Amino acid sequence: MKTKVLKFHPDKCKGCRDCERACSKIHFGTEDGGDKSAIRILENKGKYIMHVCNQNGLCIDMCPVGALERKSNGIVMLDKKTCIGCQACVAFCPLSAMRRSPEQIQPFKCISCGACVRACPEKALELVEIEVDEVKQVVYHSYHE
Repeated sequence: MKTKVLKFHPDKCKGCRDCERACSKIHFGTEDGGDKSAIRILENKGKYIMHVCNQNGLCIDMCPVGALERKSNGIVMLDKKTCIGCQACVAFCPLSAMRRSPEQIQPFKCISCGACVRACPEKALELVEIEVDEVKQVVYHSYHE
């Protein structure tokens, strides 16, 4: 099984955050970026780094109601109808890539839609296809496999 993940080229990034605004448009219908974006571009000593879900799936086993699952395309997705808003996945995510916003009870994350890639004027982001086994991690080896 393959999945798509974001690849970041920090040498090309100028910190415009057009990617964040494109992401918040997908998740919230607004171009606010920041807290409403699943991708974050952070500046550290004059250089930029990307902070986003890598689709490893560790959050899947933390959901007490099974609202998170890996779809057939390899992407870890949240079923908003099943989610009870407990935020266990947000608290557990070792990457802090599962986001929450006061605008909605359900958390949100990168769904590898590519909106950020298309919005980046510097071509600093790329959506690449990799084998799920390269990123897949589980907490409970027999649960949700």
